[in-house]
Amino acid sequence: MLKLFKKYQAQTSPHPMGVEVDYAKGSYIYDQQGKSYLDFVAGVSANVIGHQPPSVVKAIKKQLDRYMHVMVYGEFVQSPQVELCQKLAEWLPGDLSVTYLVNSGTEATEGALKLAKRYTGRPDIVAARHSYHGNTQGSMSVMDYPARKNPFMPLIPGTNFIRFNNFDDLEKITPQTAAVILETIQGGAGFIEPQNNYLKAVKQRCEQTGTLLILDEIQTGFARTGRLFGFENYDVIPDIVIMGKALGGGMPIGAFTSTPTIMQSLTNPPMGHITTFGGHPVIAAAALATMSYIEKHNLHNEALRKEQIIRENLKHPLIQEIRGRGLMLSLIMDREETANKLILESLKNGLILFWLLYEKRAVRITPPLTISEAELMKGIKIILNLLDDIQSGKL
Repeated sequence: MLKLFKKYQAQTSPHPMGVEVDYAKGSYIYDQQGKSYLDFVAGVSANVIGHQPPSVVKAIKKQLDRYMHVMVYGEFVQSPQVELCQKLAEWLPGDLSVTYLVNSGTEATEGALKLAKRYTGRPDIVAARHSYHGNTQGSMSVMDYPARKNPFMPLIPGTNFIRFNNFDDLEKITPQTAAVILETIQGGAGFIEPQNNYLKAVKQRCEQTGTLLILDEIQTGFARTGRLFGFENYDVIPDIVIMGKALGGGMPIGAFTSTPTIMQSLTNPPMGHITTFGGHPVIAAAALATMSYIEKHNLHNEALRKEQIIRENLKHPLIQEIRGRGLMLSLIMDREETANKLILESLKNGLILFWLLYEKRAVRITPPLTISEAELMKGIKIILNLLDDIQSGKL
């Protein structure tokens, strides 16, 4: 199967991890040979309540027995879509109450950017250096990382970049700026949190210039940082919020939510933003079940409790710091080579870790929020043993 995978399936890198998956359950993935892998990555933050969560599987099967795709998004009234949008409105603060459902996080970014331009009538966007909001050409236009962007130029013009956590750069937000788009916590850059009320200062500058603030919650959303949405940690409410990953509980979904007034602007011109499969009823049912599970089991509190377990037990001279919040954490190693060895050797030892996009010394730790204390300690022990071997020169 691995040979067929490399021959027929388009690759994203020269050296994929290559685990041949048989099945997955809870915090583990199992390969064709029966080997188990403790998952400290959760499908890059997507499997927020673990693999094959029973309530989500049940919701999927129930909806499959009723209907699947019936009409392009926004034409027929389908209860899974309506109930999901209602639940998001209940979770989100302020007047963030109208949601557009799409298929992925990058599509949500595209929709949010179009919405901001349509509502304000302005041409320019401000984004952060070393940001990541998806991989379509529109989303790449608000990514300031030349090595990844340059091969696909030209992209959409009119984007200006600011340094995350730099207050002087806020002057680049002007009356020509339709929106500022930021990750609530910068992901690919190394899980960098906003400091010194930075997001509040951005919001204030946006209000001064009539600019909309878009916050990307694709990684930080759905209890991972100890709050239902990451921006709630920083006492700010965006004008548009972007979601994806964890919302589907392992199924592909994206969404962007705004106020009724702002969102209404997408209806003119009619069909100005459309999708065929966005809000697919089976996936909407899965998302609703995921949100219900998070709510019922107070997983935002679990994220904070388990963060402390990691911080208290995962200490080693080769770990310079642990960045992030809740169960959105990254180990910053002493050098890139250490990070690479740790990730690759961990896989051999039955533990899944992963890289970040830009910070080469970083090792991602974003397990399911449902991971047990015993599973956490098992993974921590593997990491510490491998770091001892790396430090001693055995690896």
